[in-house]
Amino acid sequence: MSGWIKICGMTDEAAVAAALAAGVDAIGFVFAPSVRQVTPERAAELAAPARHRVQCIAVTRHPDQSLVDEVIRVFRPDVLQTDIADFDQLKLPDTLPRLPVLRSGTEHSFCGGLPMRVLFEGPHSGTGQLSDWQEAARMAQSTRLTLAGGLSPANVAAAIRAVRPFGVDTSSGVEAEPGVKSTSKIAEFTAAARAAFSEAGIV
Repeated sequence: MSGWIKICGMTDEAAVAAALAAGVDAIGFVFAPSVRQVTPERAAELAAPARHRVQCIAVTRHPDQSLVDEVIRVFRPDVLQTDIADFDQLKLPDTLPRLPVLRSGTEHSFCGGLPMRVLFEGPHSGTGQLSDWQEAARMAQSTRLTLAGGLSPANVAAAIRAVRPFGVDTSSGVEAEPGVKSTSKIAEFTAAARAAFSEAGIV
């Protein structure tokens, strides 16, 4: 399959089922303050049907060590996603893959270059704000960049054409109401992204 697709902010069984049916690559569970926030126990329940089928990603922002420890112990994430600076403060298992988040409008300086993989987000997660596609396109030339921030079935193809990212990520763009996913929008987003990735020759 071409491109990498993540649906973030899982809060119910229907959303997980729709993401699996659509053939996404990853689903995200939010442990930061948000209408999509779930407990590690609830996330573990929701993720059960998805294990070994897609990546189950723990999404945090500026978490304390105790929360991260609980998430790792109870939820058992495949990947931990959080703002890039957070990783400097956390003690994590060496075997746990990391997905560092960079944000539009934030100064970034990297000794030795960008991380091998990043998620490029708008200023505030889960608000539907677009990220800076021009900035993202520049970064995408030198790292495996997953584009997030305000993506929806209506604009994901244009975003892929403009940025040529490794992957795309959406949350509020496939919701029926804040915190509640639309199963039809998940299917529409995934189909639109797959078609655009294929057209762009991104595999």
